[in-house]
Amino acid sequence: MQERLQKIMARANLGSRRACEEIIEQRRVRVNGVIAQLGDKADPQTDVIEVDGHRLSFKEQRKIYIALHKPINVLTTNLGNRQDKRPTVRSLVPIEGHLFSIGRLDAESEGLVVLTNDGELVQRLTHPKFKHTKTYKVYVHGLPPLEVLERWREGITLQDEDGTSYKTAPCSVEIVKGDREITTLRVVMTEGRKRQIRRIAAALGHPVHRLLRTQIGKLEIGTLRPGEWRELDARDVQALSTPSDELRTILERRPRRARPAHSGETRAEGDRSRRAPREAGASERPARKPLRGQGKARRAPADVSDSDKRPAKPRRPRPAASGDSSRPERPKRAPRNPAAGKARRSDKPARPASGKPPRRKPRP
Repeated sequence: MQERLQKIMARANLGSRRACEEIIEQRRVRVNGVIAQLGDKADPQTDVIEVDGHRLSFKEQRKIYIALHKPINVLTTNLGNRQDKRPTVRSLVPIEGHLFSIGRLDAESEGLVVLTNDGELVQRLTHPKFKHTKTYKVYVHGLPPLEVLERWREGITLQDEDGTSYKTAPCSVEIVKGDREITTLRVVMTEGRKRQIRRIAAALGHPVHRLLRTQIGKLEIGTLRPGEWRELDARDVQALSTPSDELRTILERRPRRARPAHSGETRAEGDRSRRAPREAGASERPARKPLRGQGKARRAPADVSDSDKRPAKPRRPRPAASGDSSRPERPKRAPRNPAAGKARRSDKPARPASGKPPRRKPRP
């Protein structure tokens, strides 16, 4: 049964479908000896599908993770150019099977490169949306001032080969050893476009003298010499998948999106939205609802003619005030006699000398 070529490649553990589409666009895939194009279909049971000269295998393979110190003048691509006789990183690792590289480096650069057949890990560590960190030791000419380093951290505008301009992502740049001739920098980045570090340094007036990648995530190159490699264990793979501590600082430098105005236009400071002009005679504020117990709110009398006026209802007479003579006064209370209270208290029997109260008689 024929299927999309990128779907077959993804099932063969070559990466995500998007990553497999990029491999097809790079003309690295052949079906029955013919270079495949994006959109082609194939039958994995009958057709011969090759990627970089290796036939696809759908058997369950053991996951392989290799850390390699790529030397200078060695290509990172798995299949070198026919006209370019320089060796590739794949030729330095005598292991059978198809291996992808994590973290490509140009021929003039050296440092840590990871080779693996785990397509999902390759996609997770190389796609820009995951913002995985890579650490470099960069030797530049001269001593960059602080203003230049800050521009590097914030990102500068570069131009691609096709003429399109883009701004580099924020990164971490620190001076390890400063010197007027050669300065050593520690650069941590979350994106890796073609020759990006070299182009940034040249645009800022401090060309690169030497470039060495020391870390991918938290996996360090260690004591590997140029051309040496070692197989990674589970702890190393965990360190490889963990971004470095500088990621938080880098993400804080990313500009936040401004909130759009509700009306679609920015309003100047101190400028209030203009209201519609009020009609003549209208009150400044609408009438409030009356509180409980105060009755209904009164309305302003309308302009009516004398013939339309109704006779007013008679009002109830108000109760007489406290000072009105027609209202009968309350009788005054008799003055209290203080001697009477003393007499009642004197009628009580005195307590005995012991201080105990006398016993009361039980009720019948």
